[in-house]
Amino acid sequence: MVLKINGIFELRRGKKRMKRVSQSTESSSGRVYFNDVSAHSQRLSSVQSMLRQTGRCRTLERGPMDLQERKLFEYFIVVALQNTKAGAPYLPEVTQQFPIKLERSFKFMRETEDQLKVIPQFCFPDAKDWAPVDNFPSETFSFVLTGEDGSRRFGYCRRLLPSGKSRRLPEVYCIVSRLGCFDLFSKILDEVEKRRAISPALVQPFMRGIMEAPFPAPGRTITVKNFLPGSGTEVIELCRPSDSRLEHVDFECLFSSLSLRLLLRVFASLLLERRVLFTADKLSTLSQCCHAMVALLYPFTWQHTYIPVLPPSMLDIVCTPTPFIVGLLSSSLPSLKELPIEEVLVVDLGNSRFLRQLDDEDSILPHKLQAALEHILDKRKELASEMPTDSSSLSTVVSETFVRFFVEMVGHYPLFMGGGDREDESGAPSSPTLSCFQREAFRKAVTSKSLKRFLEVFMETQMFAGFVAEREQRRQGLFEVRSQDYLDSLPGSEQRGVNKFLKGLGCCWVGQKTIPFCTV
Repeated sequence: MVLKINGIFELRRGKKRMKRVSQSTESSSGRVYFNDVSAHSQRLSSVQSMLRQTGRCRTLERGPMDLQERKLFEYFIVVALQNTKAGAPYLPEVTQQFPIKLERSFKFMRETEDQLKVIPQFCFPDAKDWAPVDNFPSETFSFVLTGEDGSRRFGYCRRLLPSGKSRRLPEVYCIVSRLGCFDLFSKILDEVEKRRAISPALVQPFMRGIMEAPFPAPGRTITVKNFLPGSGTEVIELCRPSDSRLEHVDFECLFSSLSLRLLLRVFASLLLERRVLFTADKLSTLSQCCHAMVALLYPFTWQHTYIPVLPPSMLDIVCTPTPFIVGLLSSSLPSLKELPIEEVLVVDLGNSRFLRQLDDEDSILPHKLQAALEHILDKRKELASEMPTDSSSLSTVVSETFVRFFVEMVGHYPLFMGGGDREDESGAPSSPTLSCFQREAFRKAVTSKSLKRFLEVFMETQMFAGFVAEREQRRQGLFEVRSQDYLDSLPGSEQRGVNKFLKGLGCCWVGQKTIPFCTV
């Protein structure tokens, strides 16, 4: 499947990919699809202006967690709708919390207390629309909380109707964790719902067992034993994905909500770090589509405001001049029209259309790469059917397609990670800085003029700065594997630069010393 995807990109792109690394003159090959030069200049100016407003990025990729953070989740709460007075809208409030006492640092307790004040609004952003019902299918959705230091916590929610015969209001079971593992927590919420249907008293002991379970390493599975009346002791297996940014994301929801052409226009807008607002009738659609769009950006990380489900009380956020990805329930659209928003792409997921746009979204991506994306994604189900039977086959095709897109675009980056490691004032090795990356040589090595022009803009984004910073920390993952495959396929004249890069990778840190591995 990966070979087929690579073949389609190579066919669309043509044989010539890069100049020789030593070459410094411009190539005349390649067609320019930025016919409107002023539009390109305007994009470049806009991205540079945004960078000045927000400052250089501090990558959001977290390092190793502290020992006290090594738990599957931080806390678990139940949120219900309360009627404060007759005729007034319902208000969401926390009715249960586990653990009850937060035995951590003062800073953590203060942050958690602040979060507990706003989380009910994320659990019920549509509180004003509710009335008691006698039937309601449970739904799963999620939201994101951003801390003062830029770190993110995920709220995984299951909204369900308590058992009973009369009309009643739903309640939300919410797990707050630092881990972005949607499939794992969805499985936990399945077990919560199963126990809630028997007795609410069974939920907290189950969650205590989850919290006490050993923290799983990426790609590892842990087992949790728990007693369930009528079934005896159950053994539940929980697997933490190797790369949670790619695995277990519901891409099908995204493709069923947007046409392929519109999806790629949204994707292009996000690459330029524009303001994008999604709207839908259902919370599950909003959160799934927002998470799927962010996953398509891999190996890049969205560095700005990210709120998949925005409570109406926070609607003013969409007036900010900085980039954002925001999800808004359709019921809040009338309020949106009253706000002074500018240059925001508003995407209606329920009707597969744009409510507002900048009108240049179709000309942002390099033409040949966009054509390859469209061709493969149009055949995604056919390609998925050729894979071994697996519920994640479609997601694999989609993620590998976008990974290849980025490999074609920036996969030659290792050839330009020069400068080596430096020492700090104490004489100890320090992390390389962005100055180690040969930016202009990297861009000029591309033969396609349309791709070169796109990179001129894209390289000014915080996403790109974060990407380079991570790679200078010797990050290794799926993208690095695919990039190496790409570099291995380059002509021999360019392979010398690859070998130099590989020698640079052939070492590891041991304390403050550098121990080289054997290289052939």
